[in-house]
Amino acid sequence: QVQLVESGGGLVQAGGSLRLSCVASKRTSSSYRMGWFRQAPGKEREFVAAIDRSGGSKYYAESVKGRFSISRDNAKNTVYLQMDSLKSEDTAVYYCAADVLGRGGFQSYKYDYWGQGTQVTVSS
Repeated sequence: QVQLVESGGGLVQAGGSLRLSCVASKRTSSSYRMGWFRQAPGKEREFVAAIDRSGGSKYYAESVKGRFSISRDNAKNTVYLQMDSLKSEDTAVYYCAADVLGRGGFQSYKYDYWGQGTQVTVSS
């Protein structure tokens, strides 16, 4: 099993920045594609960003492209999501997820392990 723990959420004004972190429990987490998803009240969980095992390939939802940046430090078993130019519509619970089985893609069902989520609230 892989345990994922997110941190870094909080309340920020529109235009501000936050950096989310996700620490994985196993050293082998460097073998997994990792993703960030978010879920706003009353909405479906949606893909935000993903990064491959080496960190060489990164993928973003159109709504965050150019504002968010995903990265990873495999030595620390940690994945980051740098969020800049935040908007009120970015308000959501953000989840870190691991694609352990290597299925690829951006659908939530393709990710096998999830963190508990961290709340991000952007005030306008």
